[in-house]
Amino acid sequence: PAFAADPVAKTDGETAGLRLEVIELKRSSGDTLTLRFNLINDSGESFKPGGWYFGDYKGHQNQDIGNVGAITLIDTVGKKKYFVVRDTDENCVCSNPIPSVNAKSRAALFAKFPAPPSDVKKIGVVIPHFIPMDDVPISQ
Repeated sequence: PAFAADPVAKTDGETAGLRLEVIELKRSSGDTLTLRFNLINDSGESFKPGGWYFGDYKGHQNQDIGNVGAITLIDTVGKKKYFVVRDTDENCVCSNPIPSVNAKSRAALFAKFPAPPSDVKKIGVVIPHFIPMDDVPISQ
């Protein structure tokens, strides 16, 4: 099931027919942010992410194959980069594995991050293989 709300940000992928819609970037319990987004496949072929999100997060490349663990948030004002929250086994607290997305279909995905200071109201979202999104609003 895909998230149905109107997106707060959109971007296109490097691959024709792939795009993202950020549904929500919301402060949640435990001083975290939850990013909810749709991966949309408007192409005529099924998309299998496989190793596509091969991350560079502090040597966790193997844990970030087939998931969205390589997403980062960029606070340009505070000059800080936020990485996906990890569990005690260093696995991302995020959609894992990413499902294949059939042609003309979408998948609902998520990732959790440490929350920036409360005065940060917008932040950049960087998802590998997609054009970065600047000034994505953070909801309460």
